[in-house]
Amino acid sequence: MWITVVSLAAWVWLALGQGFFWRTDVRLPERRPPAAWPSVAVVVPARDEAETLPHSLPSLLAQDYPGRAEVFLVDDGSTDGTGELARALAAEHGGLPLTVDRPGEPEPGWTGKLWAVQHGMALAASRTDATYLLLTDADIAHAPGSLRELVAAAESAGLDLVSQMARLRVVTFWERLVVPAFVYFFAKLYPFRRVNSPRSRTAAAAGGCALLRRAAAERAGYPGSVRQAVIDDVSLARVVRRSGGRVWLGLADGVESVRPYTGLGPLWRMVARSAYAQLLYNPLLLAGTVVGLVVIYLVPPAAVVAGAVTGSVVTAVAGAAAWAVMAGTYMPMLRYYRQPLWLAPLLPVTALLYTLMTVDSAVQHHRGRGAAWKGRTYARPEAAP
Repeated sequence: MWITVVSLAAWVWLALGQGFFWRTDVRLPERRPPAAWPSVAVVVPARDEAETLPHSLPSLLAQDYPGRAEVFLVDDGSTDGTGELARALAAEHGGLPLTVDRPGEPEPGWTGKLWAVQHGMALAASRTDATYLLLTDADIAHAPGSLRELVAAAESAGLDLVSQMARLRVVTFWERLVVPAFVYFFAKLYPFRRVNSPRSRTAAAAGGCALLRRAAAERAGYPGSVRQAVIDDVSLARVVRRSGGRVWLGLADGVESVRPYTGLGPLWRMVARSAYAQLLYNPLLLAGTVVGLVVIYLVPPAAVVAGAVTGSVVTAVAGAAAWAVMAGTYMPMLRYYRQPLWLAPLLPVTALLYTLMTVDSAVQHHRGRGAAWKGRTYARPEAAP
């Protein structure tokens, strides 16, 4: 019974004391049009994205931005014609100027995406005097006013990094079960309100859509300062904050991922590739995380069943209360994703899947196949000198 009470107490604390992480009303701050719109370089790292580019790149080229903006797509060793397709889409749709280039294979000590970002930033610096860099993934589609609103928010609030968590695609059964929980778990780990507080040390960003002031990137030494990072978005936010920059993170209304996850396998790989890196490749943190996930997510439904079988009213009631708080904190995220609320009580099932994904991430790392993505496998980052 005592472990059920611990689980209930944990959920009460999470609901009230973890930055109200479950709320989904954190949107772009007040936006006032600047007197003069600063120039922007849009950097898009892309590796084997021929499937998604027709649904994403035209939205970038069609941005309704009052100032100067250019798009730089960096073809990171694609084998599916990503670069050629990007040029064809630009010729077909027009809009913002597009430059496509290939940087070659990453140098030792760099992840592929950050190597591509570095090349894109250098290319942009040689062509423009951009005040801001919009770092956006090749599978992200933007509403026509997305760039304008991001820049207006940064200028109005004096922000150095403005990042929006793109609304991920939720169509298939597995996407419904896994994707909203992915954002829910991320927000619990990095509560948006704490990220956005200048007094907080919590820093995070969403790599799919991050507007970065170029001067802040230079102060932070980005991307070289995080060149080995597998979780590159959180690493970006940390170095910007450490160098004195102001960071903001929230949910998006006009920024969406078009990448399909047609089965459990692709979703599993998405989570497992970085889960152990999130735990700093530490077996003790892994063990503690697994125990915590079991106590917080799996004990409540187990207690309800055990209480009903043994006739322990206290166990059943405590388990039901913890389960109810859990489901209640998940409902806002389901509403944000326009999903039925009956999915909320299934969160323990999803948490079990995430527990197995995290364990698998550690297993694959120790087998030398950790942090594998699109044909590349990254070793544990070397310690800083």
